Amino acid sequence: MIVAVTGATGFLGQHLVSALLDHGVAVRVLARREMTDIPWAGRVDMVRGDLADREALARLATGAASVVHVAGVVAARDRAGFMQANCDGVRAVAESARQNAPGVRFILVSSLAAREPVLSPYAASKKAGEDCARDVFADRPEQMVIVRPPAIYGPGDKATLALFRAAALPLIPLFGDGRSAVIHATDAAETIARLALGDGAAGIWALADANPGGYSLAELTAEAARAQGRTPRFARMPARVLLAAGAASGAWNGLRGQASVFGLGKAREMLHPDWSVPAAHLPPAPIHAPRIALAEGFRETVAWYRARNWLR
Repeated sequence: MIVAVTGATGFLGQHLVSALLDHGVAVRVLARREMTDIPWAGRVDMVRGDLADREALARLATGAASVVHVAGVVAARDRAGFMQANCDGVRAVAESARQNAPGVRFILVSSLAAREPVLSPYAASKKAGEDCARDVFADRPEQMVIVRPPAIYGPGDKATLALFRAAALPLIPLFGDGRSAVIHATDAAETIARLALGDGAAGIWALADANPGGYSLAELTAEAARAQGRTPRFARMPARVLLAAGAASGAWNGLRGQASVFGLGKAREMLHPDWSVPAAHLPPAPIHAPRIALAEGFRETVAWYRARNWLR
């Protein structure tokens, strides 16, 4: 059995390939560069290319039982940049999978942000990507699975590093009163791997750890502080401060022509009151059986950051 993966060199992609190899399947990955720095590099079949390379996408998909599309961007200079990567890229991979691998199971790793596409260009692009995949498999919905992870953390992650750095401040700023589900990368990868192996029904599935109701920002930052051996102290901040900071960051990076994760759209996402996951939206056990609790996962993540001097 061959499982093809895009985005394999990214944070979640590396964990996913490891999980698939642990299940004993052959893995084929699309990559733009050599992977000598990745432990499993010599155990996979690499196709050199990117999402704009139709020949590479055809080689990736041919003979695969499942194609898992993980590749995407969380930072872009403008809305068009998000759409090109997170929508047009999805369509290209989905069309190649359908054309070159009859009967393929196509798995799109989207985002929980797709539930609220009006919040940001990123969220809109993830929802648009889901719609692109549905268009390609409109007459074969039984072959398509959409996975919506919440915030994913763990060793190697850069996106949640800001949370841990904020948790090390003498006074931690708090914005909003919402709740957010999270999941460790190892648990997210295991669920996606099982879906790629053919387990579970087609459709849309969300992911979360053992607490799908989520955590407040205070709970997350307090746990991140404790993982660093610190006692957290908080300062409640008005939402307008975060919105202003996001707008300023977006404008500054726009003037410099640089992509930025944090902007007005990201601030709106952070202030959204409900990123929890209803239990009915989770894949059934044993397909989805998260094992890593928040405290354990945060301690592991902090140890990894400190070993590489990302945190003091």
